[in-house]
Amino acid sequence: MTAIPRFTGDANPYGGGDPYADYRTAEFPFAQDADLADRRLGAGVVAANDEFFAERENLLVPGPAEFDPEHFGHKGKIMDGWETRRRRGDSAEHPWPAAEDHDWALVRLGAPGVISGIVVDTAHFRGNYPQAVSVEGASVPGSPSPRELLADDVKWTTLVPRTAVGGHAANGFAVGLEQRFTHLRVNQHPDGGIARLRVHGEVVPDPAWLAALGTFDVVALENGGRAEDASDRFYSPAANTIRPGRSRKMDDGWETRRRRDTGYDWIRYRLAARAEIRALEIDTAYLKGNSAGWASVSVRDGEDGAWTEILPRTRLQPDTDHRFTLAEPAVGTHARVDIFPDGGISRLRLFGSLTRDGAAGLEARYRVLGG
Repeated sequence: MTAIPRFTGDANPYGGGDPYADYRTAEFPFAQDADLADRRLGAGVVAANDEFFAERENLLVPGPAEFDPEHFGHKGKIMDGWETRRRRGDSAEHPWPAAEDHDWALVRLGAPGVISGIVVDTAHFRGNYPQAVSVEGASVPGSPSPRELLADDVKWTTLVPRTAVGGHAANGFAVGLEQRFTHLRVNQHPDGGIARLRVHGEVVPDPAWLAALGTFDVVALENGGRAEDASDRFYSPAANTIRPGRSRKMDDGWETRRRRDTGYDWIRYRLAARAEIRALEIDTAYLKGNSAGWASVSVRDGEDGAWTEILPRTRLQPDTDHRFTLAEPAVGTHARVDIFPDGGISRLRLFGSLTRDGAAGLEARYRVLGG
């Protein structure tokens, strides 16, 4: 694994022009994993001890932070992030914050799971970013209130120890704990601002919930499905195809660059667990002049199983939800959608239920991870 760069220290003051021209970032090895703190999965910032300059909810806004150098309000510069007031000491003799002083925000993950990496993004916070950050995780069932999360009996596990960060930078941290988390506590020492928080990892669903549903979308991200690989991610990520809800704009799906050969494009998925598929949907919402022309779907049973086509190459219409029922259920652990010759789809849904051994395996892993 490539070492995670550190961007400690101030960035240059904004000098005009493109505010991202001197932004410091890197290719993080965990960035292809799903963002468990995605608002579209149901994540939220449920509490913060201070949000004087900028609201805590900005932490989870999709897309990069924006910057308007002329945007000021009654409290000062309006920033697209979470920003707290400046901390002070107790007296004139000791005007500086104490070493343990810090601000915090509680984040409910949209999809509980195993965290592979965290990005604390301080974009546009050049001289007002925290000196250091730390992140803790907890696994709390149900829908706990902020008061319940802060109770003494909640066990918080350190995911990112107190670490110096840089301003106007994507500060990345790899996390190697094999444990399922539902909530995070993000701390900034002693104060300052964070533009965005991204929490990458693998969704680990509650087996009892899936069992109660019976039939569900076995490839959906929120149910533990995963886009493992794709032939092309030029315009948008393959994981968009298994996000909740219908696409609401073109870049909320998967679109490839234009092919100039006789090949085709594809996405390979891992299902929530071994499942029996009985129906499927391929949606091309908002892909009007660039939807795939044709698509086929295949499944395989096991890492080394052979691919079996369950939907033959079928004509797709632009901006349309296509539904198909299978004459016989298809059993598998992985699925693949192939599109011809290029273009895109917005969503793939595979409806079915877990096999007995698939449900047992999911239950066993859930318990091992502390669920």
